[in-house]
Amino acid sequence: MNPFEPTVSTIVEFAKKLLAIPSPSGYTREAIAFVEAETARLGYASERTKKGNLVVSVPGRTGEVLGLSGHVDTLGAMVRSIASDGTLRFTPIGGPQWPTLDGEYCSVRTRAGVLLTGTILSTSPSSHVYKDAHTIERTPDKMMIRLDAIVSNKADVEKLGVENGDFVFIDPKTVYTESGFLKSRFLDDKASVAILLGFLRHLKEHGLTPRQTLKIIVSTYEEVGHGAAWIPPVDELIAVDMGCIGEDLACTERMVSVCCKDSSGPYDDLITSKLVALAKQHGLAYAADIYPMYGSDVSAALRGGQDLRGGLIGPGVHASHGMERTHRDALENTLKLLLLYTE
Repeated sequence: MNPFEPTVSTIVEFAKKLLAIPSPSGYTREAIAFVEAETARLGYASERTKKGNLVVSVPGRTGEVLGLSGHVDTLGAMVRSIASDGTLRFTPIGGPQWPTLDGEYCSVRTRAGVLLTGTILSTSPSSHVYKDAHTIERTPDKMMIRLDAIVSNKADVEKLGVENGDFVFIDPKTVYTESGFLKSRFLDDKASVAILLGFLRHLKEHGLTPRQTLKIIVSTYEEVGHGAAWIPPVDELIAVDMGCIGEDLACTERMVSVCCKDSSGPYDDLITSKLVALAKQHGLAYAADIYPMYGSDVSAALRGGQDLRGGLIGPGVHASHGMERTHRDALENTLKLLLLYTE
């Protein structure tokens, strides 16, 4: 039996639970509380930064400090205005692929905590009515939210407690298949947070003490650019975030990705080279790639003035910021690489 099978299974189950908790950037407290409770159950000490990042501390065998970061915040939206016909206009949080959201179910959370279900649609939602139903551009300016409530005007919606600035949660549509695929919105980056929790569980269950003292950082504003802009002092920071798949890239859904460079520039060559060497030495399915339209918690930390060496790894995820998919093999390969780097 694969000795990592039980840990990978717990990663999948934790990911499914975390994906079910809405957490767009700016509204992450419930997801952070869920992760915090799990780390406490495993016996690890943690604290929260002022802006809500969770930092879990793991004593190591040396004084060297390694940060491992994953982000629990996701894409989403907020109510921008209430239209005269009772539909809602919205402003995006992060950069989702808007065509994939036409017809997607969602919920609007009022300030009083009431959840109202609805559907995201284009403003020309019917082929039998609108000549441009097939061709209209799918952007926030030409899309709306249709609430599942009996409303016909702005006043009706206001009576429900809906206000400008209310958060919009998009249905993740999470499915785990018999063939080992985990498909869902927001695998970026909840799959990686689940890997980090599986990593902690593996250390605890096998009585392992990492070489470095670890700071596991679960950030809350990565999708809007400043997730780990401030973190506790570390010597190195490795972001655990999704690996990209597509044209001009080597990564697949079954691999761990090692990113050499993204939009913020090259990652530390010593870290990247060590990660690649470990993957090769231990026969992991991996890919080293360049992501020109990508940024990470390490990018935010460096831009925030942190003095550290940075790296980036993560499970291969197809169709990022759309209907994403990865495979349990990618979760396992990422877990193994983290264990190898810290042993």
